[in-house]
Amino acid sequence: MPVGTPPLGGPLGRSRSRISASGLTTFLRCKRQWFLGSKVGISGPLRPAQVLGIVLEDALCGLFMHRPTGAIGTFEELKQWANGLVPQAAQTVLEKGRELWDEGIWHQPETSWDDVELESVIVRLHFGLELFFEEVQACYSTGGGPHLESMRAGNPPFKVPSPAWGDEPHFPVPEKVSGFAMRSWKTEGQSMHWQPSGSPVTWNEAWEIARPWTKDPRVHQPQRLFHPDSWAAGELDLVLRWDGRIRLVDIKSGHPSSRFADSLQHQLRFYAWLWHQTHDLHAVDGLEGWYLDGPHRIEFEPPKVDDYATMTEEFFAINSEMQSMGSGPASLPVRPDEACDGQSAGCHWCSLQRDENGVWYNDELLSGITPLRSIELSSQSAPLADIPERVSVQGAFSNAWGPLPNHFGEPVLGAMLVAGRSQLSVEESEPGAFPLLHDQPNGDIVIFDALPGVWRGSPRLYVDNKTRIMPLEQAVEFLEGRGSSLTESTTRIGLLRTRANVEGIILSVRKRSGVRLDGKPWTMLTAHLWDGDSVVEVAAFGSSISGQIESLRPGHHLKLMAAEIGWRAGLPQLRIDSRKTRLEVNPSP
Repeated sequence: MPVGTPPLGGPLGRSRSRISASGLTTFLRCKRQWFLGSKVGISGPLRPAQVLGIVLEDALCGLFMHRPTGAIGTFEELKQWANGLVPQAAQTVLEKGRELWDEGIWHQPETSWDDVELESVIVRLHFGLELFFEEVQACYSTGGGPHLESMRAGNPPFKVPSPAWGDEPHFPVPEKVSGFAMRSWKTEGQSMHWQPSGSPVTWNEAWEIARPWTKDPRVHQPQRLFHPDSWAAGELDLVLRWDGRIRLVDIKSGHPSSRFADSLQHQLRFYAWLWHQTHDLHAVDGLEGWYLDGPHRIEFEPPKVDDYATMTEEFFAINSEMQSMGSGPASLPVRPDEACDGQSAGCHWCSLQRDENGVWYNDELLSGITPLRSIELSSQSAPLADIPERVSVQGAFSNAWGPLPNHFGEPVLGAMLVAGRSQLSVEESEPGAFPLLHDQPNGDIVIFDALPGVWRGSPRLYVDNKTRIMPLEQAVEFLEGRGSSLTESTTRIGLLRTRANVEGIILSVRKRSGVRLDGKPWTMLTAHLWDGDSVVEVAAFGSSISGQIESLRPGHHLKLMAAEIGWRAGLPQLRIDSRKTRLEVNPSP
């Protein structure tokens, strides 16, 4: 099956605690680039090439999903029919690309979606079809391959078929799709007519058999593979299966001479490993990159059977290192020995540095946003570095619930902690962060290294894989062994700090929207606030996204009063409560 059921749901089925192919390749290029981009979440301005890559891939997959109309007698007729679909598909690329471009609220200076030329889109789609024509021609030359007769008999060999217009799409969680059973997916002119058994294969059949599994644009749910233990996930572009072999293909809109091209082999190697882990240890037979600016087919040797165990150890160790990186607000800039040299593809914020004498290096991106290098805080504001990291508390659990949705619509476990007359909720910081929350002992306990926060005005503790929960007697012995006491090491739950007054310069802004597994819409806007020494993500969700928040741009001075302290992947995230958080925005600090 080329897709899996999201193990913990959520609006995107994503988690900053899972390793992915893109995360792996970024980490291998530059660890600090990964930390700031993937874990802290800070981004750069939107570029036309980023949008073009998304809509081009969708359009090419959409072309593969068509079926030839009428009987095709020759290979040239097949190519003429398929290439005839390209102009309309290219026009759709420009239209959908403009929609995505206009939704972006921070664009690279002196760029525009108008920079993308229709002819360049047409050429790339033709080149993508050329690469697929090679598969169709090979299928025809071998008499249709090993699956011809089973497909003619109406018994396709794959549980998840290659998607096609007119066929019912495969949703990973169909029960979450409203009215799924009542929908009709039939499309005029898209039915398939198979020849009688034993007949020579036709070009129509060769196209149908050779069609790869692709991401179906009709499916709003995540079309990813998820590791059985949930710590890795990946989204494939194409899976070729017509010849009895499994070949994984990644589509690239650019050229193999790109600075990012060296990452392709690592990306495909990760996909091969993930396929092996999610398909009963079945090894893939081929790895390919299809570059549309060419066309170029780049092939790599797949891993050998003995390689997979070593790869599991390697990727698990990398993911563990990823999750251990960072605690509290991220430092920005850092000392020269902590920064990168800025030479790897994609590096920008990760190379920003300041030495012990206050001299700045690699600050070109920062200079394009603000001339400031230090920010004077008002008397009401505290440095971002003062946001509390972890606390320890004493109490007893009185209730448990969940999984129930958190800010992101992700199901997490929760419980109620009581200490004297005070009580507060305890919740996983993200799905699966503390799966044993409901299995804790009765009676007095101590929670070590929890993350303090607030939800809808009420204090809340978030627990993750760094949190420990012990019975009171065991906790006392543990603290005595470290030369400390319960009073010195714990905070009364009524005194937890759950809000922050901060200010600084906005370094990046991003707005995202989509639909959840059940089709319900979601929207979130994130900005990254910098006070001269540290950077923290600021988030607003749904109805909390006011016009004032949407007007935020890099370079603006933002002051937040009573922002909620939340957490994402173990790092602080300031959340805007539309009822209690007050914003002051100065476009020209």
